[in-house]
Amino acid sequence: MLGYVAGPRVGAITYNTFHVLVWPALLLVAGLIAQQGLLVDLAAIWTAHIAIDRALGYGLKLPGGFGETHLGGSGR
Repeated sequence: MLGYVAGPRVGAITYNTFHVLVWPALLLVAGLIAQQGLLVDLAAIWTAHIAIDRALGYGLKLPGGFGETHLGGSGR
């Protein structure tokens, strides 16, 4: 959310970068390969965070502002 300090477009890009499942999936794979339980745990927490956001209606952000998402209005 700190990206929104630089404006809605930068904020949306920053938010969306960290709220796609590819990054926690890569972290999970890295944790499994390296046999690092902490990385696996962090990947699970990150995935749950993204899933809860989606369940609550907080989708990927559009450049128009924090409340505009690919799921409609934020939190609906």
